[in-house]
Amino acid sequence: MNFSVVFYIFVVFTTIQIIYYLIFTSIFFLKKRTKKQTAFPVSVIIFAKNNAENLSNFLPSILSQNHPTFEVVLIDNNSSDNTEEIINLFALTNSNIKLVSVENNEAFWGSKKYALTLGIKAAKYEHLVFIEPNCKPISENWLSKMSQEFSEEKSIVLGYSTIINEKNTSNFLIRFYHFIAALQYLNFANLGIPFMADGKNLAYTKSEFYRAKGFINHMKQELGEDNLFIQDAANKTNTAFCIQKNSFTKSVISQTFFHWFLNQREKVFLEKRYQPKHRFLIGLFSISKFFFYNLGILLLFFYPTLTIVIFFGIYFLVQYIVIGIASKRMEEKNLIFFLPLLDISFLLIQISIFIANLKSKPTHWK
Repeated sequence: MNFSVVFYIFVVFTTIQIIYYLIFTSIFFLKKRTKKQTAFPVSVIIFAKNNAENLSNFLPSILSQNHPTFEVVLIDNNSSDNTEEIINLFALTNSNIKLVSVENNEAFWGSKKYALTLGIKAAKYEHLVFIEPNCKPISENWLSKMSQEFSEEKSIVLGYSTIINEKNTSNFLIRFYHFIAALQYLNFANLGIPFMADGKNLAYTKSEFYRAKGFINHMKQELGEDNLFIQDAANKTNTAFCIQKNSFTKSVISQTFFHWFLNQREKVFLEKRYQPKHRFLIGLFSISKFFFYNLGILLLFFYPTLTIVIFFGIYFLVQYIVIGIASKRMEEKNLIFFLPLLDISFLLIQISIFIANLKSKPTHWK
């Protein structure tokens, strides 16, 4: 084996990784724009199915938002618990709550996208903001910050949702995985290449929803009400993002690591429906990281060790600086202390998902 050739390939993949991490800082060095701040009336859309406990805990933080005009559209998708009772209880003291009760439909049985479509049609206002029932804004100014990004040109706003820190291993792994995904979709949106979103903090207009024909292109897929919609509707001119601290939401992980892993498998299958350039950008990040580590470890034994150690050092230095800046700005400060292990774990999770999906399709895709 010609290890000189292997070394040059290693250098290429190291460079690609560093370029990605430098891209991940682009949103943090933008000049603040002076713009007219319009307080658009907003409809907050919340899909709920057997979420009585979450609504009891988190709905007050949405109802107490410091925003001039808003309603909360609560979609009860045929819940078997007391979700509807909880909604009606809040509605007694909050006139801006609108309940949309969804019964099972033979054509769209149990479909979240069908229920969301009914909720969107029932919304009073043009500007819609989406959040999940296990999620809460970290500030009473969340709605105002998100809605201020709307304009005549910008009809879609991508937000960030962090995960409540629980001091256990699975929480760290999930938070880091989620954090890296957010850095990708937010920074590429800044570069005019929007391709993903987080349904726990996402906004768009009813007009944009109807222009993209809603979820019709992927109604049969259980997931994708955020990412696949962005694939259909978003472009470099109509998409904005909001990373002001007060615009964040925070969610609880209600799944075990195993169920979260199954969920990620399904999301990876959804990527087959992405535009080719988006699949390329997502795939290149993972592939270059895989070859960076594997070729680097191989070369430690068959190439001048100091040279390889220097490249590893440069990589980790850039990564520490970028993740340090990003985690501080996005309220994920303690991730940096476990960075090398989290980075390797991120790669191992992606490899595991890839292998698992090669062997069989996720349950809902059979």
